[in-house]
Amino acid sequence: MDEKGIKTVTTNKKAFHDYFVIDKFEAGIELFGTEVKSIRQGGVNLKDSYATVRNGEIFVLGMHISPYEKGNIFNRDPLRDKKLLMHKREITRLYSLVMREGHSLIPLSVYFKGSKVKMSLGLCKGKKLYDKRQDAAQKSAEREIDRRLKQQSR
Repeated sequence: MDEKGIKTVTTNKKAFHDYFVIDKFEAGIELFGTEVKSIRQGGVNLKDSYATVRNGEIFVLGMHISPYEKGNIFNRDPLRDKKLLMHKREITRLYSLVMREGHSLIPLSVYFKGSKVKMSLGLCKGKKLYDKRQDAAQKSAEREIDRRLKQQSR
């Protein structure tokens, strides 16, 4: 439980590895009942998903929601395009930002806010290989510093 009434279901760790997150946005997701039940059980994967703007509406593609085990005929296609719910002015602003070279919309996390399923979208710019190496070296250095400080405090 992060904040009051917010329960994180999944995060997209690959997005933080492959992209610089410039800005974050919150969006609702248009789902069916069996999909919500499956998400409650943790059956969602954001690994290779991304968002796109089509005809003034924003959709998330590649987000996998596992079929609900007791859903029988009511289950939907796990990889279907899911519509995100945002204000029109936010969508037009995002569309203009995405049109810049190298920017994309990447789902960062799925969470429950009360009883509603929400998604955190990131406006991202792709990392080059040397950026990834630099991040790995920085994390390694921070771990080493923490390890040394812990040994000294004993």
